[in-house]
Amino acid sequence: MSNSSYRLLNNSSDKIGSDSSIKDSDSSSTAMTNSNSALKKRYIQITIAVTLYWFVSITMVFLNKYLLSSNEVKLDAPLFITWYQCVVTVGICALLGNLNTYLTIFSKFPTFKIDLKIARDVLPLSIMFVAMITFNNLTLKHLTVSFYMVGRSLTTVANVAFTYLMLGQRTSVKALGCCALIVAGFFLGIDQENALGTLSMFGAFCGVASSLFVAMNAIYTSRCLPCVDNNVWRLCLYNNFNACILFIPLMLIFGETPIVLSYPKIFNLTFWFAMTMAGLLGFSMGYVTGYQIQMTSPLTHNVSGTAKSYAQTLIAVVAYTETKTSLWWISNLFVLGGSGLFAHVRATEMKQNHNASKNSDTIPTASLPK
Repeated sequence: MSNSSYRLLNNSSDKIGSDSSIKDSDSSSTAMTNSNSALKKRYIQITIAVTLYWFVSITMVFLNKYLLSSNEVKLDAPLFITWYQCVVTVGICALLGNLNTYLTIFSKFPTFKIDLKIARDVLPLSIMFVAMITFNNLTLKHLTVSFYMVGRSLTTVANVAFTYLMLGQRTSVKALGCCALIVAGFFLGIDQENALGTLSMFGAFCGVASSLFVAMNAIYTSRCLPCVDNNVWRLCLYNNFNACILFIPLMLIFGETPIVLSYPKIFNLTFWFAMTMAGLLGFSMGYVTGYQIQMTSPLTHNVSGTAKSYAQTLIAVVAYTETKTSLWWISNLFVLGGSGLFAHVRATEMKQNHNASKNSDTIPTASLPK
């Protein structure tokens, strides 16, 4: 082969090699760009999810406080206010259930249909649900928004207790230590709120009752989900449908009917707009909670909820120009710290149990001699 042929071959090889390296460089650069773009998109989705959760949750608390105990509303009918929110939720479920065949965005909502057999099966959960939201709103009515978090802080403790009593599931010593921190924060907060002269003992009692029924509601929810084919939105429909019926005799027994009928703002559009918005926010809480868990994780959701509660407390103290003692703030830190640590401990234990069961499944069983 001539020297010119060798030079031609070498030049061709160099060209092929350089083209290949350029292509590899371009492909890796494209992959890195796509990865950064996907990561950026993920961060934006997480930010939107957390922001939505915080906005809906905090707005709902302040709006309910406005409806339940503000001087502008002056309607002493907490059961009626709660009942109307359930009616709004059923109405939204009906609307979205009828739109699911026309708009794909609503396809996950079940077609609106009430099966009385299913409603009867869900009734035990609905009783817990009615008690939960009733005591929750009574807590908000009789306690300040800033103390609302501490007033309902025993939910985690009640959840541990009922999980053991009803399901036989034990809790680790570390998790129990976190519960002890929450209990200490609760009683310290009660003492300091009383010292400030802003404590309602009935409100504190309602806070404890609300915590108990929140824990019971979670247990009964897991039991009743199979009744509706594990569809959360269908359970929401039947739960609120039953609640609409259960609240009627309660309103009659506690004498709220004449109070509502004689209410001077019964035809006021501003009042009904606020009532409807509270119901809409209550329905939206189910969506934004699920969306935040989907975009992050259950542990991150718990941490976000804890941080949201503290931000809500700070906003309330500033908005209502309240003055609190150092021990009052320490009680809040006890509750927040105990709740956050509890979520971390349980998440760590779940991961360890998962890894242990995974390892036991992969270990081959030794064959016995014949």
